[in-house]
Amino acid sequence: MGGVAAASALGPRLSWAADELNILVWCDHADPKLLQPFEQAHNVRVNVKTYEGTGTALSIIEQSQPGDWDVFVIDAPDVPQVAKQGLLASLNKDDYPWDDLFEQIRNAPYNSVEGKLYSVPEKFGYYGIAYNDSKVDGTDMSSNDVMWNPKYKGRMAVYDYYFPVIQMIAISLGMKPSDVNVQNLEEKIRPKLLELKPQVSLIGDIVGVQNALVSGNVDMIVAGAEFAVSVLTTEKPELQWTIAENGGLIWTQGLAIFEDSNKKDLANEFVKWVISPEGQGLLATSDCYWAMPTNSNAALNDAQKQILRWDEQPGFLAKSHLSFLPQPELDSAMLELWMEFVQS
Repeated sequence: MGGVAAASALGPRLSWAADELNILVWCDHADPKLLQPFEQAHNVRVNVKTYEGTGTALSIIEQSQPGDWDVFVIDAPDVPQVAKQGLLASLNKDDYPWDDLFEQIRNAPYNSVEGKLYSVPEKFGYYGIAYNDSKVDGTDMSSNDVMWNPKYKGRMAVYDYYFPVIQMIAISLGMKPSDVNVQNLEEKIRPKLLELKPQVSLIGDIVGVQNALVSGNVDMIVAGAEFAVSVLTTEKPELQWTIAENGGLIWTQGLAIFEDSNKKDLANEFVKWVISPEGQGLLATSDCYWAMPTNSNAALNDAQKQILRWDEQPGFLAKSHLSFLPQPELDSAMLELWMEFVQS
């Protein structure tokens, strides 16, 4: 991987030199084509540790020493929670091409806490339906009601993540994600979620449901979209994705700098690189997964823009909802309902 140090290759803290930057990130940031230009421009080595899930990241941070980590990629709705723990440094909007970021994404409420910016949104996408266009009727995919269409019974996989699936069901019921509460979760969403189970042949992680779609074991992925299939579309053009006419659900990831980093200036240069048009094009088309860059000036060619549905983004954004962070009581109830669904 050239100048990139994989997670397993990270040495003890005392072995990290002053000309190294240590980043705790998602897999799309481990791509050499994204990291090598920054390393060469700054004569620095970027040490990468990838993780899945903010809870996992917090465990890694808890086991680390202050100053071990410099840059953090975070699921954007989790920013307030992490910032309030004092883990993130405040940022200056003027350091970034803020006005070039898609308006709905840059104005998301969770980028800032009490008026201070803690995360720069860098990549986003949707939870919708990913599907094999040769196996399904494409017109059926334009509604979330396809989840209960008997035509596809036994031909569906569901991404094993309670958060988006429950919100997608709320949208199908005419609710906004932020309308979900403990009462309507039980009275309205629970029956629809349990009604979905007979339709499903697989509940799995991204790799599992993606492999099932590619192999033909299923024809669609519920709560899948560009991140599940866009990286494969060039070789398998039958793999497509969409969001429902009655609304999609937006996910966003952000870049943050650790408060106890001893290399904040270098870390900020990394953030600026990733948010630049060139960096955004490389991040959006990472070998790990593709998704929309937040910078509207991202360096993408016409073929890449077509795969990411670039020209459709204004409409997608207008009819979609930002994923929200539930309060602990609701989050616990959502997780309990999800376990009932999985085990039913």
